Amino acid sequence: MKKLIMIAAGIALSFTTMAQATLDEGVKMYQYKKYQSAQKVLSQLAAKDPIANYYLGLCYLESNNLKQASEQFEKYPEDPANISGTARVAFASKDATKGITIAKALAAKAKKKDIGPLVYAAESITYTDGGDNQQAIQWYKDALTKNPNDIEAHLGMGDTYRKMTGGGGEAMNNYEFIIEKANKNSLVLSRIGDLWYDARNYASALEFYGKAKDADNTNPLPYKSLALAYQRTAKYDIALQNIKKYIELSDNELSDKINYAEILYLAKSYCDAAKLAEELNNQTVPADKKVTILGILGFSQAECGDSINAQKNLSQYFKLREAKYITPYAYIDYGKLWLRLNNLDSASFYYQKGINADTAKNKTEIYRQIADAFRLKKDYCKAADWYDNLIKSNPATQPTDYFWTVVMYYYCKDFTKGLDAANRFKTTHADQPSAYYWHGKLVAVNDPEAADSNALNSFNKYLELLGPAAIKEPKKKSEVSAAYSYILLYYYNKKDKEQTKVYTDKLKEVDPAAEILKQLEAAGAPPTRK
Repeated sequence: MKKLIMIAAGIALSFTTMAQATLDEGVKMYQYKKYQSAQKVLSQLAAKDPIANYYLGLCYLESNNLKQASEQFEKYPEDPANISGTARVAFASKDATKGITIAKALAAKAKKKDIGPLVYAAESITYTDGGDNQQAIQWYKDALTKNPNDIEAHLGMGDTYRKMTGGGGEAMNNYEFIIEKANKNSLVLSRIGDLWYDARNYASALEFYGKAKDADNTNPLPYKSLALAYQRTAKYDIALQNIKKYIELSDNELSDKINYAEILYLAKSYCDAAKLAEELNNQTVPADKKVTILGILGFSQAECGDSINAQKNLSQYFKLREAKYITPYAYIDYGKLWLRLNNLDSASFYYQKGINADTAKNKTEIYRQIADAFRLKKDYCKAADWYDNLIKSNPATQPTDYFWTVVMYYYCKDFTKGLDAANRFKTTHADQPSAYYWHGKLVAVNDPEAADSNALNSFNKYLELLGPAAIKEPKKKSEVSAAYSYILLYYYNKKDKEQTKVYTDKLKEVDPAAEILKQLEAAGAPPTRK
């Protein structure tokens, strides 16, 4: 009989240990914001365990299911944790008076060695909105007076300070206290990373997110934070690696999937972004999320080559999205889409909206995006004007912008503006061979007899800056041939036989089939040296 009793006791202890392990796992899932997973675990324990019931209620609260959360907490009306849960429901319901009344009554239940009511009362304020943060801080301090090493009190106080303006230093002090006691606390290491992230110290943020990940590789939070930090620093490929890992470890809430689709887009995985966004768009989602999804879907489809569906979805996006939330680059990208659809009026309209919406003093990048789009569409006149706008707004811009201004005006056949742009190019970037080449080309337009020394001087300067080695490069053949052809014709018309021979030889070396050589040979030009 004693043996049977011992076996029964052993089984009971085993079940108790297993239940505790399961409870700890459920709590950890809640702390790691895996609310669906936590709910599944905790719902099996809540009927017999007030703490499990409390965290189950918190899961409902995080899902904004206030009624179910309230019903859950009321199942243990005398338990401090669940009482604090009812205070949280009151705060979440915008009834701050009721919330603080419940919290104060709970704090008053604290005994000399029982700090639980103080901590739970403080947490009801910390993790909701509408309460008195200073009151929460005081309750944490009262608790720590009785038990200076209480980890939960330090964590709560750190989280409260983090909510307060200028509270970052005190938040860090509390988090670091915990790390001194438990340096592998993944949750707190993530919090420290968040503090650095908020301070825009991204290097330190990345360091602590990495430590949090190493401390517990089942914690999805640092992977999400790493993704956001790398996204903020425009390292989209690394952001994508981390968000994929986060998605693997988390419960895949709707907001997580939207963030994943956004990073896919930023990492230029356009077709994958479009596929995921389309899946989300086919689900029943809140109106504000629907607008975001439509934007990601439309812009991704545009880059993936599905212009028709992109236009349909972006049309809805621009109707539903409040203007204050639309970025200048959204208008620019929409303009690019209209350009692909050969609707130049709509393209110009949205490009101009992008310019008007951009409050930056330096609009170089936005002008360049518009100009590049028209250039690639071979609308040379509009491209030239936008490059010209860029240069006028930022004369110190890169040589390439000057180059494209000149070239686009040349192909647009607006030689007057082209020559003006070429003169600016020479003035601002006197070391660029192309500045002199295109200046020579534009002067030569109105000089069929090759008699203008301005063009001659520009072509000579072009060849000088290019250098002997570059002159022989195949990719420069067309330009060098044009320069030599003009110089050769100039000296031929000047009846300078010696220079005619020199440039005939030079031209034959780079382009023996040049048209001017055939013409001069037919006209009886002097023979070339062998």
